[in-house]
Amino acid sequence: MRKTTLDLLARKGTKPISMLTAYDYNTAKNIDEAEVDMILVGDSLGNVMLGYENTLAVTVDDMIHHGKAVVRGAKNAIVVVDMPFMSYQASVEDAVRNAGRIIAETGCQAVKLEGGTEYADRIKAIVTAGIPVVAHIGLTPQSVNTLGGYKVQGRTEEKATKLLADAKAVCEAGAFAVTLECVPEPLAKQITEQIPALTIGIGAGRFTDGQVLVYQDMLGYSDGRTAKFVKKYADLHSVMLEAFKQYKSDVENRSFPNEEQIYN
Repeated sequence: MRKTTLDLLARKGTKPISMLTAYDYNTAKNIDEAEVDMILVGDSLGNVMLGYENTLAVTVDDMIHHGKAVVRGAKNAIVVVDMPFMSYQASVEDAVRNAGRIIAETGCQAVKLEGGTEYADRIKAIVTAGIPVVAHIGLTPQSVNTLGGYKVQGRTEEKATKLLADAKAVCEAGAFAVTLECVPEPLAKQITEQIPALTIGIGAGRFTDGQVLVYQDMLGYSDGRTAKFVKKYADLHSVMLEAFKQYKSDVENRSFPNEEQIYN
């Protein structure tokens, strides 16, 4: 039976929430089999699946396409789909319309959008329409050009105060969870203690209500540099590279296919 937002909220302050990204059916199926609580179809698919430099070129149609596949693969986890750049920023009406499309066409259980106080009205309208929302504050990749790059947020007293106000605003607007990205651990702890919503950390330390990672990062899917907050649980890049090289060699020396792989 699929988990609900109420199931997860009941665990605040007790048992931490696990969350991973997925963008396709088989990965979602494997993550779900591992009993991970939440799956995020992140607009990070622009980077890790589509090869874009950042997330800004991702569209609502992209999110729906990948979201459908993930929902088909995950039967127990709560599936959250990101609202991409400019799908909610322009107006409340756009926000509700696009959130509704994502929910209706993918079958996911919640949407996620970036921004704090300035987008609280969007969150409130989406929740009023009957759609659960995960907020996202701190480092917000859709604002990379105004943030000046991928940097830790909230390190000064002024910026920390702003992030705390953002967390309270999105919570009051109705978000059931708040993603905290690249936030100093003491600030993330303070936010977690002061809001009733779940906090899901990515680079936010040990005291949030849960954690999320991009699955390609934690599996070592590429040999590129990863953020400090990533723990690599496997080295799939090396495994895949060796398998591909062995396949190439077997084809070239005609050891594949052999008697076991042919029909007589």
